[in-house]
Amino acid sequence: MENEKLPSFHDQSRRDFVKKTTVLAGGLIAAPYLSSQANYFSGAPDVIKIALIGCGGRGTGAAVQALSTKQNVRLVAMADAFRDRLDGSYENIKEATKATPDRLQVSEENKFIGFDAYKEAIAKADVVILTTPPGFRPIHFEEAIRQGKHVFMEKPVATDPAGIAKVLATAEIAKQKKLNVIVGLQRHYQTSYRELYKRLKDGMIGDILSMQVWWNQGALWVKPRKPEYTEMEYQMRNWYYFNWLCGDHIVEQHIHNIDVGNWFMGETPVTAVGMGGRAIRTGKEYGEIYDHHFVEYRYKNGVVMNAQCRHWKDSVSRVDEEIVGTKGRMICDRGVILDHKGKTLYQFDRKQHNQPYQQEHDELFAAIAKGEYKFADAQRGAEATLSAIIGRMATYSGQSIAWDKALASGINIQPEKYAFDAPPPVMPDADGNYAYAKPGITKYFS
Repeated sequence: MENEKLPSFHDQSRRDFVKKTTVLAGGLIAAPYLSSQANYFSGAPDVIKIALIGCGGRGTGAAVQALSTKQNVRLVAMADAFRDRLDGSYENIKEATKATPDRLQVSEENKFIGFDAYKEAIAKADVVILTTPPGFRPIHFEEAIRQGKHVFMEKPVATDPAGIAKVLATAEIAKQKKLNVIVGLQRHYQTSYRELYKRLKDGMIGDILSMQVWWNQGALWVKPRKPEYTEMEYQMRNWYYFNWLCGDHIVEQHIHNIDVGNWFMGETPVTAVGMGGRAIRTGKEYGEIYDHHFVEYRYKNGVVMNAQCRHWKDSVSRVDEEIVGTKGRMICDRGVILDHKGKTLYQFDRKQHNQPYQQEHDELFAAIAKGEYKFADAQRGAEATLSAIIGRMATYSGQSIAWDKALASGINIQPEKYAFDAPPPVMPDADGNYAYAKPGITKYFS
């Protein structure tokens, strides 16, 4: 690793990077769709209409946060693959906003169900909240921007390199249309992280030498299979355990910490190598994903970021980042900067406003209400997502995965058809078990 030649792709400018990915996505930005119904030149009208696409827990929370902003907002449309999920979300939003009931205005006609429901819901709104499982994010984002809507979308923004290319190309169209896009990598909107970043840029810890990032926690939910489920419905309801939907937990969760590393470094890694497996979570109910990953990311100047994530019950938990520099170190979750003798150089005041989930919506809707174009997070979200994806590819294969080679690969793990009677990309064997990656056997590149 120490003497390997780093890919020249990362010596290119940020603009060159986006230009290259546009070609990979099939030339999406060659003829941008400039709809007469879009509001991107003058901002949204007085009432800002919102559509929620994806009615799970995170979608419900995001909708409540959007409806809690100071602007004149209305939730007017909802879409989900499942009616029971939409109905449950609607009732939870209704309860959470009972002090301002006029903000929830979703008629029965504007509740859309099915794989194509997002198109109709998007058409009803000025702002779209995209919170489905991340495998759908590229096509939903593309449609929202095609229709000229501002977007809040959750991380990650894709589950494979082909999806990343599509998101990057769509991000360029959003910029041309001056459509605000915020990605739910909320640490960028968290006061404590903003203060740490400011002091990093001011030189408080000197030059970065190394980074360690963690998302280690216990087990997550599992939904039992029911006899009436098709295989597609079963996987959709257990989306966390299938890569085409989730991307594995290194992509779905650990992206937050990997993103902080990229943000503080000011660039993305050039290679990833690592290890992982299924040590504890081995049953067929856990689909095809691993329960632990450890990845060594290397940046072009030689700095290494060690990234680890795991889902092990009754084990040490930590969700955090530690940035080590020539003059000191910062421990991000604690909001503290120490010198190398342990002396505190800075401590974030916990009394300050530090609620990033609400802050990202506050800033987005304030800009839209003023007719301002301020947010273009999609490229950063795609870069963070691809960083996590190459980590997954590294642990699954045992290979060293180069960023540019992965992106250029066009690897696509999505199904050929989105329908409940269609086969998903991975199917169980006769005993209900799913094949999973094995390092040294699973290969992406020769």
